[in-house]
Amino acid sequence: MSVDLRHIDTWLFDLDNTLYPAESGFMGEIVVRMTDFVEKVTGLPREEAFKLQKTYLAEHGLTLKGMMLNHGVDPAEFHAIFHDMSLEALTHDAPLLAALERLPGRRLIFTNADEVHAERVLAHLGLAHLFDDVFHIGSAGYEPKPSPEAFARIGAAHGIDPTVTAFFEDAERNLAPAAHLGMTTVLVGAHAAASTATFVHHRTETLAPFLARAQLKEAA
Repeated sequence: MSVDLRHIDTWLFDLDNTLYPAESGFMGEIVVRMTDFVEKVTGLPREEAFKLQKTYLAEHGLTLKGMMLNHGVDPAEFHAIFHDMSLEALTHDAPLLAALERLPGRRLIFTNADEVHAERVLAHLGLAHLFDDVFHIGSAGYEPKPSPEAFARIGAAHGIDPTVTAFFEDAERNLAPAAHLGMTTVLVGAHAAASTATFVHHRTETLAPFLARAQLKEAA
């Protein structure tokens, strides 16, 4: 069913598990490497390191934030563990490329990942040329989504008017501050249909069909 997005001229997209499907398994390898890192830094047994990683994710929105605050981790050292990852699990999605191309206005990436990871993934997917900017965790001063401060910082950096902005995310809780600001929120992924959160305005299993069917503002 077509969704009316004719009021939107700024398009915010999360990166991982949003611009490619979670079913690719790519994020699974990221979690393995993250657990390796937490285990190495803390000296905890692997099971406890994994639990600590998830605790920091729940408390701060990002494992790295907890590692920085509690273990003095250098974010550059942390991010470097992902920079040589194989991207073979990620495939080009021609319908998604076409759907993104038809969006009027500006398109921005809003990710808790770092700049190198974001640029590698976007280039591999063949989508890098479609986005005006990548607002990564460094851009946010290491304030991750869903922190309201992260949204304040991207808003200030790009002069975002929430009332004409749509935000696409696979993590439900990251949509709450966006909706509070007045953005139109879209939850993406196989789990989206089960969401009952009032701050989620639209739900779609995959991004391309949703965007392809949406009613958009006509070009001036």
